[in-house]
Amino acid sequence: MKAFFSVGILCALAFFVGCSSEQTSLTGNAYHNVTAHFNSYYYAKEIIKEVEETILSSLDDDHNQILRLSPKLDTILAKSYSKDTEEAIKMASISIQRHPNSKWVDDSYLMVGLARLYSCDYQNAIQTFKYVNTKSTDNNTRHEALIYLARTFIENEEFEKAEEVFLFLAKEDLNKNNAKKLYLLKAYHYQTLEDYNNMVYNLTQADTLLSNSDEKGRIYFIVGQVYQKLGFGSEAYNYYRKCIATNPAYEIDFYARLNLAQVARLDDVRDVKTVRNTFAKMLDDSKNAEFRDKIYYELAEFERKQGHLEEAIENYKYAAHAGLSKRIQGSSYLRLGQIHFDSLKKYSLAKNYYDSAVTSLPPDFEDYASIKKRQEILGEFVKYTDTIAWQDSLLYMASLDSLELRSQLDSTMADRRRLAEVEDNKRKRRRAQSGGGNNQNNPFFLDDSQSTNDWYFGNLSAVSLGQSEFQRIWGRITLEDNWRRSNKSTINELEETIIASSEATDIESETSAADEGANEVNQIFAQLPLTDEAKEKSLAQIEDAYFNLGDIYFLKLGEKQNATDTYHTLLNRFPTTELKPEVLYKLYLISNETRDGKADSYYQDLVNNHPNSNFTKILLNPDYLKETSIVTEKQERIYKVAYEHYENGHTKDAQIKLNEAKALGETWFSPQLDLLNILITGKTEDINQYKLELNAFIEKYPDDPLKSYAEKLLASSNDLQEKLEKGRSIRYAKSTDEPHFFIISHLQQNKISDLLSKKLDEFISQEYRGSKLATSTLIMNEIYALTIVSEFPDQLKATEFFNKFTEQTTTDNTLSNYKINIFVITKNNSDILYRTKALDEYLTFFDRNYKVKNQ
Repeated sequence: MKAFFSVGILCALAFFVGCSSEQTSLTGNAYHNVTAHFNSYYYAKEIIKEVEETILSSLDDDHNQILRLSPKLDTILAKSYSKDTEEAIKMASISIQRHPNSKWVDDSYLMVGLARLYSCDYQNAIQTFKYVNTKSTDNNTRHEALIYLARTFIENEEFEKAEEVFLFLAKEDLNKNNAKKLYLLKAYHYQTLEDYNNMVYNLTQADTLLSNSDEKGRIYFIVGQVYQKLGFGSEAYNYYRKCIATNPAYEIDFYARLNLAQVARLDDVRDVKTVRNTFAKMLDDSKNAEFRDKIYYELAEFERKQGHLEEAIENYKYAAHAGLSKRIQGSSYLRLGQIHFDSLKKYSLAKNYYDSAVTSLPPDFEDYASIKKRQEILGEFVKYTDTIAWQDSLLYMASLDSLELRSQLDSTMADRRRLAEVEDNKRKRRRAQSGGGNNQNNPFFLDDSQSTNDWYFGNLSAVSLGQSEFQRIWGRITLEDNWRRSNKSTINELEETIIASSEATDIESETSAADEGANEVNQIFAQLPLTDEAKEKSLAQIEDAYFNLGDIYFLKLGEKQNATDTYHTLLNRFPTTELKPEVLYKLYLISNETRDGKADSYYQDLVNNHPNSNFTKILLNPDYLKETSIVTEKQERIYKVAYEHYENGHTKDAQIKLNEAKALGETWFSPQLDLLNILITGKTEDINQYKLELNAFIEKYPDDPLKSYAEKLLASSNDLQEKLEKGRSIRYAKSTDEPHFFIISHLQQNKISDLLSKKLDEFISQEYRGSKLATSTLIMNEIYALTIVSEFPDQLKATEFFNKFTEQTTTDNTLSNYKINIFVITKNNSDILYRTKALDEYLTFFDRNYKVKNQ
């Protein structure tokens, strides 16, 4: 018993001896190592793990984009876990202070560095990691500190310094864990720089070093995404397969399978079936309910790439209505619009889909501006395509025997009624299934059978258009012989643009379906071009429509091949058209741009067959437009549209048309364009800018009849401004004999007072040597400072100084980068200026009352 007691005493003594922080004995080292590891360092490390989990949870993954390897550190998020990082630093510091000789000191410093890194305290983090690299005797710890140092440089956007660390570590012998960390960090670095080649290289290097705890599935998915973006489908396919094999998180697994179908190698029919089966299984899986729109969209993309347009259209329609994502819905409508425009040539439907796409897509969608541009142009485009379809149908019907035609029309109307009944039943069933929602006007429910280019009466929109157009011109008439003579109104020319939309037919509700059909047939008979004159008018509308379509393709859509095809259709169908020289000239321009080798033939055709054409003269003399009235005529037409926009308050549209007119060159009509531009300025800019432009106009066109009108506008604006000035009790007085100051106003934030004083002193010593002129600086308000030269005996001397100095500044670029105003002012007016701070008002007064060389 005594022996046992003695041993306990000895152990206790050994324990207390080991507790001393300075002890380096075997027992003391063991004690400090164990205590430092399992007490303060352990808790610091656990806290850092929790912080890292918080940071990772902030990732907002968009699986349609390449996922981020790590979230960007954020000062706002850092505030949410600031107490944790402070506690981690505290615990790690206890380990360092109480156990300075333990082997965990360096690791504790790493925890301090990480806490500072995650707190976005980058400078202190850098110093900590550098300290560990310098002081640590353990290579693995040093390497780990350098990896964290590089991470800190990346977060602080010091990318060159991060790459210097990478170059150093490349020469070091890293253990497996540090090598993995380095590869992943380098991949993160290159992802930040959007260098995807180097990013994917480092991720593939890390592949064999990854463990399940590294979220291998997520990393494999990212590698697949990068390969897919770079166009390496087979590599992407392999990594998506590897991702799925790791049994990753559900969303990663879902999108990996989805992307797998996108990059699948389709060598035979069996591959196509396999991909379709994959999509079918995904749609059947109840876990994918919230992703059905995405699945349908990707299935549609797959079918489109295989050239199966019918299947693609069907699935795009499903995608547009299977979920809540506006981006997917808009993308689906966009694809439907592209297919119907580019492939199917069904422009009315294409317009509807583009309208829906622009409504659904967010403004930050890729290439949104060009999508919206096409949507806007399609409205005009459809007018011309429907005009061609309508007039061609009328001409065709006019060539038929009247009995045969009536039989065909009656049959067509019967088919339409049956189709309408079928569609009505479908809509009723859909409304019943969706709880009564009214979707009948949604483009999703438009059947292809409603629009066709082969037969006019298969296109409900065009038929409705024709009927409403007939009623607009002739009114509601009774079917009778020689009906034209009984109509008292004169025939108007058909409008150049014909509305092409799905308008409801304006038939009285009590009329039976059969009577409606008979009425439509009668009205169509009334519109048939039966005389030579009527046929010529119909053909003229078709000719004009083809020309305008070509211009839309060429000038607005930039689709040169479609423009070429349309212009050739025009020339083939109307070989004697008066538009031929202009069409040949545009074909020449397109051919020069596309280098298709046909430019010379268009050139020769113009020169040999149309030598007196203005377009031939333009071809031979590029300056010819400026020397003829053709530009003026075009400018007048454009001006008319611009002025209508201006009167209706659409100043932006008016400005666009004016720019279009001005781009044609200078003509005698240019003053009219410039004055309208000034009127727009009066509506959109401040009065000083308006007056400045009016003054410039008067000086530019001293002999133009519009000068007097511009002077009246200027006088009115001056009166208005004077009233405003009086209302603010600002009355600057004009005086020529009173002492004057020369002043340069400038922004305080630019801090150029010393520079201006130096420039002025140098100028005075050169031009006014021996004078008593002196410079000074005065703070006018929080924004402006005034650099002053005083004083001049009268206005003449002041403006002389002004003119000389401003001439010098035109050749001196030192002041060109700063916003300054140079003027002269009487002593009394300077008191008013300083009291009221009304600098803009005085500048207006100065412009109006001081005649100086630079104005």
